[in-house]
Amino acid sequence: MSINWYPGHMAKTRRLMLGDLKNIDMICEILDARIPESSRNPDLTDIARDKRRMLVLNREDQADPTVTAGWVEHYRRQGYTVMTANSQKGGFLNEFTAAVGRCCADLLERNAAKGVNRTVKIMIVGIPNVGKSSFINRLLGKKSAIAEDRPGVTRARQWFNLAGKYDFMDTPGMLWPKIDDDSVGYKLAFTGTIRDEILDREDMACMLLRQLAERYDENVVKRYGITDVNAEMPYETLEEIAKKRGFLQGRGQLDTERMAKVFIDEFRAGKLGRITLELPPQE
Repeated sequence: MSINWYPGHMAKTRRLMLGDLKNIDMICEILDARIPESSRNPDLTDIARDKRRMLVLNREDQADPTVTAGWVEHYRRQGYTVMTANSQKGGFLNEFTAAVGRCCADLLERNAAKGVNRTVKIMIVGIPNVGKSSFINRLLGKKSAIAEDRPGVTRARQWFNLAGKYDFMDTPGMLWPKIDDDSVGYKLAFTGTIRDEILDREDMACMLLRQLAERYDENVVKRYGITDVNAEMPYETLEEIAKKRGFLQGRGQLDTERMAKVFIDEFRAGKLGRITLELPPQE
């Protein structure tokens, strides 16, 4: 599988981000806690250059808490300022301001020494549908940034101010031009980063079942009332789930395409439990 989904607005976003960096104090990258490493844009390292970097593991409520803690520790050892968040619920304003204080400690100390009182300018970045706009809305306490549960909604830069202390730039979701790694491509598809229309849903569902069989087979068994998850022949498991749900077509044929869509939607909604598809590297 080679995914080449790079709409024109993403290329434009990259150019604008490079031009805006001179006015930015720090970059806050929003990640999907279910796939922390796959949801990181490798191009951002070149774009960010020597800017202060902060990582937010979003959707923590849908991710395995033990694994999330491992990722937080891993990234902190790499020198990043890290926090977790649930953009659907909010309640992380104090944690965010404290994290920004740690990330920009040198800047704040320098401004205080000079008697300078100015806002910290933060660029919010991330791949499509990772929850950047929802994250900003929760911080602001109102719906200001455009946010929907599908990729490619934010198409232009938006500036917002928080308490007169922080200026946020919400940028459109940006992927890298070509995704050659099958594993990364499928994980992005599972979490809704890539439009469903460009991949086969039954294939996606089978790949997700195969991956869940490694560590979260009990979640699938409990959710759908089946005996087990067949990692070697996941399509048989998809058929069994469709039969349990009563998804039938004409002449008694199982509607596996409909079941595949429901299965993927329920994973994305967290109905299969708290699942993380990537483990942090062993240090």
